Amino acid sequence: MKIGIDDTDSPDGMCTTYLGALLCESLEDEGFKITEKILARLNPNAPFKTRGNAAVCIVAEEKSGEDMKNAFNIACSLVERFSEFDCEKTNPGVVVCSLTSDEDLNNSVPDELFRFYKKALCDFCTIKEAEELLEKYGFLYKGWKNKRGLIGALAAVSAEFDDFTYEILAYRNQFSKGIRTVKKDTIFLAEEKTYPHTWDSVDFENNVVVCVPHTPDPVLFGIRGETPDWVRKARSYIISEEPEREIVYKTNQGTDAHLIDSDISDILDGRSYKLKGFVSNMPVTGEGGHVSFKLTENSGGRSDGDESGKSVRCMAYEPTKGFRDIVRALRPGDSVMVCGSYKNESINLEKIYVESLSDDIIKKPPVCPECKKRMTSAGKDKGYKCRVCNKKSDIPEIIIAGRKIAPGWYEVPPVARRHLSMPLVRKAVHDVCKIQDSKIKSGNM
Repeated sequence: MKIGIDDTDSPDGMCTTYLGALLCESLEDEGFKITEKILARLNPNAPFKTRGNAAVCIVAEEKSGEDMKNAFNIACSLVERFSEFDCEKTNPGVVVCSLTSDEDLNNSVPDELFRFYKKALCDFCTIKEAEELLEKYGFLYKGWKNKRGLIGALAAVSAEFDDFTYEILAYRNQFSKGIRTVKKDTIFLAEEKTYPHTWDSVDFENNVVVCVPHTPDPVLFGIRGETPDWVRKARSYIISEEPEREIVYKTNQGTDAHLIDSDISDILDGRSYKLKGFVSNMPVTGEGGHVSFKLTENSGGRSDGDESGKSVRCMAYEPTKGFRDIVRALRPGDSVMVCGSYKNESINLEKIYVESLSDDIIKKPPVCPECKKRMTSAGKDKGYKCRVCNKKSDIPEIIIAGRKIAPGWYEVPPVARRHLSMPLVRKAVHDVCKIQDSKIKSGNM
């Protein structure tokens, strides 16, 4: 039996994951056995999200025919008691269903429902689509106000994670709005003791604590990692005010599940992509410290600024800090793959893979063969002229300079990382595992 909840919070308070923790406690008080707690992050570009666009699904054993109805009533009661209904954007939804695993498909939800989850994760769903599926499958459900929360609630009960991580969340009382009391040095210690099995609790380069929010919600802190044991170990080092409650969720955070492999010519606003192409201009630092360059589909990989083919602007915004220096070091002709969301005609960079580097060509005025003095520009498109003997030349001196970056992956710092974006430390571990699996299957290990 699965109970999905979404859209209970607002910018001024509450958190759907907190309501999920309350639901677990209430169900256990009524004799239900909780078997899984799922936190499903959905499309990070959804225009109506409050913070991280999270929906929750609580999985419990179903022992009698009345269990679904009882769980539904408990969930609805909690939503009505704790949701931020005064906020125009808060439109809660509750979905309760019973799904039997299909061993042949190795999937616990019908393919049609799984596709709905994937669409909610990578694209946009409508309330009408959600309601039609809820009616078709006969699920118990209730939506409040415009019922938008039914989208996330249905997506949460329909979620199947190809890859997953865990997060332990500690909460203060939901009505607390003041400054959280968490000892900063203990969070750095937790990261030191458990990295790379946990990540993004702190940002060492910028000396910033990442896992303690500054928003007026019940979350005291959250630790993300590979297993429940690792996040609990990291949590054991943290000294803070006494939490009201804690919970460990299984989640799709840190998995890159939101990214779609695509060509530049096919991208749509509000989706997140992996795009391959070539840098077609020198990166530019604009107002506010944001850095941009154009990525083009041209196949020549030329280093002379050729922009044939479809192009898209890629942006490294000021909050990405030192990552902008990597972007500034790119040159026309570099072959790269970028990852990020497409909004307002730009890719908001989350990470970048530099496949190959072009020669960094610098053009300088030539040295005069007569006077041995360096010439100066004779004017735009007029070549060069020696100030001493007036000798002219149309050919510049070409210097191939060394590059400040090397092929490989580069990412934004933890302070700028999105919930769904996979940290490179996780990617490195997963790449090693894939190589080992391949060797095992081929009999070479």
